[in-house]
Amino acid sequence: MTDADVKNLLSDVKSQMHKALEHYEYELSKIRAGKASPMILDGVNADAYGAMTPINQLANITTPDARTISIQPWDSSVLAPIEKAILMANIGLTPQNDGKVIRLNIPPLTEERRKDLVKQVKNEAEECRISLRSCRREANEKVKKMLKDGLPEDSAKDAETQIQNILNDYSARVDKHIEVKEKEIMTV
Repeated sequence: MTDADVKNLLSDVKSQMHKALEHYEYELSKIRAGKASPMILDGVNADAYGAMTPINQLANITTPDARTISIQPWDSSVLAPIEKAILMANIGLTPQNDGKVIRLNIPPLTEERRKDLVKQVKNEAEECRISLRSCRREANEKVKKMLKDGLPEDSAKDAETQIQNILNDYSARVDKHIEVKEKEIMTV
């Protein structure tokens, strides 16, 4: 076992932890903070032209103001399927169809709803932290295996310290995301 193997392991750990953080950021982006965002419709598919198609491939999705999402289909024949898909997606918004454009009005958040959203953010953060700790555990097991395969003991200790430092760095990033999202949600 060489130091190059340790460097590869540390690189893999960073990559895995970065993916966990990216997933957390994606999940946070789906939590509405009372502001209109086209990302609310990510994952909503409409039955158009005989296939389930993402809405963003069927229409232009914009946010004309902070409380409205506007969906303007390129083909008016898919207006009804898009409306039905939004209702079926159960995202808590009722579409308003004027025959050309579908509008989604984002209701202002109540204090109770804001607290629920903060809880949801913290639950997502805990899921991310679990993933990060799992990455650390797997990496430390690989270091122990490398130790048995001839890696010097001081190199193994250094590797474990570096893995812990990487975990600390990513945990701090998660905390920062919580702080920012909580402030965003609680701001009236």
